[in-house]
Amino acid sequence: MSEMTFGDLLLQKDGLIKGPFGGDIKKSLFVPKADDTYKVYEQGVVLNRDINRGDYFVSKEYFEKKLKRFEVKENDILLTGAGTLGELFVVPPNAPKGVINQALLRIRLNKEVVDQNFFCYYFKYYVKSIISNINGDSVIPNLPPLPIIKSTVIDIPDISYQQKIAAVLTALDAKIELNARINAELESMAKTVFRYQFIENKEKGNWEIGTLGDIAENIRRSANPNEINPETHYIGLEHMPRKNIALAEYGNASELESNKYAFKTGEFLFGKLRPYFHKVGIAPVDGVCSTDILVIAPKSPEWYGFVLGHISSDEIIKYADATSGGTKMPRTNWESLAKFEISMPPVETAKEFSEFFVPIAKQIRTNILESQTLTELRDWLLPMLMNGQITVS
Repeated sequence: MSEMTFGDLLLQKDGLIKGPFGGDIKKSLFVPKADDTYKVYEQGVVLNRDINRGDYFVSKEYFEKKLKRFEVKENDILLTGAGTLGELFVVPPNAPKGVINQALLRIRLNKEVVDQNFFCYYFKYYVKSIISNINGDSVIPNLPPLPIIKSTVIDIPDISYQQKIAAVLTALDAKIELNARINAELESMAKTVFRYQFIENKEKGNWEIGTLGDIAENIRRSANPNEINPETHYIGLEHMPRKNIALAEYGNASELESNKYAFKTGEFLFGKLRPYFHKVGIAPVDGVCSTDILVIAPKSPEWYGFVLGHISSDEIIKYADATSGGTKMPRTNWESLAKFEISMPPVETAKEFSEFFVPIAKQIRTNILESQTLTELRDWLLPMLMNGQITVS
């Protein structure tokens, strides 16, 4: 292990910079997207791992005049510097040309000293320490000033051993990412079959019209926070991805302060707050969820796949949005969703689709649980490898 400062890992010129403050990028300076404009990278790019997220652009002339120092290039590391701290994102090839905004920092490494993959893992481990040590119990978390970060003394192994550590951890992450891609393909296949059988099928013109409430129900099991085991799995809206039924993230109930709803493995969770966010998924575990989430289940197993197909469809999301109450924080409710009209196929047809879909749902769950195990292993290995308690031969 070598003792050095954090600044020693960076390129000497602009290795670590914070995005320009609001006075340097005013909304009045934003222009429509064009071939010669520069994208303004925001926190959403990092938090959602989506390089195309965001709709703000500045002109080439203004970039050249004021913002060139804050340019984003391939392999730059973007870091969230306020609110959700310490989230990293490596800019991929062919990313839109752009600049960071005031909520982000840009990191450029001295690659003769530090391996980039190692650095990303190390910083996830390291950032928690520097925030807790310097910010204490600050209500609004922010990274310490850049000079303090740069001057902080750290211990890291030589670059060859960094690469060995990174190889172990990236192998785990590669499997986690593969599971996510498999789940996305399984979901896409199931949705395609559902739409073909129940939305585009010409025979449905002869089916009776029913409602979602005829075949599904809202399960309301109130859970008092004082009676919930702290280790109980918890799913909030923040854990639910958009347009993705695989709920791969969840926390625990250790800090819950208000009543929640209990759910069981395999039941459906529907985000009722701002339903246009399209947050619908299958519970991979037993647990409790926010009261801004509806717990839904079919009234009989034959309708399992059919119910999920409808409540995760674009059509019901549009309906939920149109019938929501409230302006700033619109919410739908089960009474409204239950009235959503659907063409009711013969029970045998619905049963056949459920028999096709249930193995898919089980495989998605298996992949999620495996990824959770791998994530826990990775997060356990990370500090052990960093402090030398475990070595890579």
